[in-house]
Amino acid sequence: MTDESLVWRSAVDLAREIRGKKVSPVEVTDAILARIESLNPRLNAFCLVAADVARRAAREAEIAVMKGEPLGRLHGVPMSLKDVLYTRGIRTTGGSRLFADMVPEEDAIAVARLKSAGAVLLGKTNTSEFGFVAQTDNLLFGATRNPWNLACTPGGSSGGAAVAVASGLGPLGLGTDAGGSVRIPAAFCGVYGLKPSYGRVPEHPTFPGWDHVSHVGVIARTVRDAALVLDVIAGADDRDRRSLPREPGAYLDACEEEIKGRLVAWTPDLGYAAVDPRVRALCENAAAEFESLGCHVEVVNPGWEDPEALFRTIVSAQFYAAWSDQLPAVEPQLDPRLVSFIRRGGAVTAREYLAALRQVERYWLEAQTFLSRFDLLLMPTVAVPPFEGAPPREIDDREVSVLGWMPFTYPFNLTGQPAASVPAGWTDDGLPVGLQIVGQLRQDRTVLSASAAFESACPWSEHHPRI
Repeated sequence: MTDESLVWRSAVDLAREIRGKKVSPVEVTDAILARIESLNPRLNAFCLVAADVARRAAREAEIAVMKGEPLGRLHGVPMSLKDVLYTRGIRTTGGSRLFADMVPEEDAIAVARLKSAGAVLLGKTNTSEFGFVAQTDNLLFGATRNPWNLACTPGGSSGGAAVAVASGLGPLGLGTDAGGSVRIPAAFCGVYGLKPSYGRVPEHPTFPGWDHVSHVGVIARTVRDAALVLDVIAGADDRDRRSLPREPGAYLDACEEEIKGRLVAWTPDLGYAAVDPRVRALCENAAAEFESLGCHVEVVNPGWEDPEALFRTIVSAQFYAAWSDQLPAVEPQLDPRLVSFIRRGGAVTAREYLAALRQVERYWLEAQTFLSRFDLLLMPTVAVPPFEGAPPREIDDREVSVLGWMPFTYPFNLTGQPAASVPAGWTDDGLPVGLQIVGQLRQDRTVLSASAAFESACPWSEHHPRI
């Protein structure tokens, strides 16, 4: 098997072939590390490549296979970790100069579970500082570039993970999503991004600031690869009291479930968003495919108000609580946009913060009532294709707010519902566009089954960027 073939193999296939002694984990890891060495200088997907750690783990994985030892579900499969995820013995910076030399003494829960399942950790992928903006750029490591057009952003803040997966630098990337940080870069890089239900994957330890909205998620080239990872990392842990118990059945099996007869709602704009016509057209066509899959698709206007103000109030106040004690002493080390955001949070009173949390509860009840009529809700993942420079403030001849380019993701961090981004297609100039699939609360299996059915009808995993 050639190196080129190995780097594009799915995680499901690699796990099976390594277990069956058809592929060597050392050979796979070496092929991917060679590709990282070749492409990462242009892409800046990885901010740390743990080559020695990965090769040692791959050798140990191969010995275990040859000895017939019990093997985990990801035994010998290489993957990357976003640089906000604590990794014992490996530098973890959060994309911040404040933590440029931090080496954690413990793994994040999800990281520990991946190691126990036999995954080979390639290194850390780039992020914005503490993941506070949905692009991937920081003062410590610089900007990550989109493999479909190096002048464009890959989105963020898990942009390094998405670029790595899209570019053949590993089949899997673990990220975090507090406002769209898994789904946005998945959409911008033409890969699959899954934000499980809130609490489905425990979080501990973490960088502070994202209470109530943060999820650990997966970026992969196939739906089944993401489901396999979720099978490994999901399930309660008492260190995170909000984490959910493990569900019966495998998420990978959910990818084989029938979706015929499902009730599906499609909205091009959630009733309030401005959307680029290219995005709208591609996502409308993708939503129509669910009719061909036997679903009943209804065009809807949920009638919800845009919760951007609630989201910004809550998160800015939490960032102020987390980081303001260090200001102004550390300001020169921080992204000026982050400093401004923290200071904005200082203007939020306790009354306003608690009122925003109460409004989120009302928003959830409205969303829950609406979605009780449907199994799934479809919409664009992002309102625009990948762009150069700063986010657009005008879309389809309409002025938009600061988050107006990403109006479809953060609402479902506030509600905690499972949501995924699947590639809906590519624009005429070759830029990826994503369709978001949202499920009812804790119905992760339904989102996975719908994603897998769409992937079977409209496969994307063989569509690779020409870097």
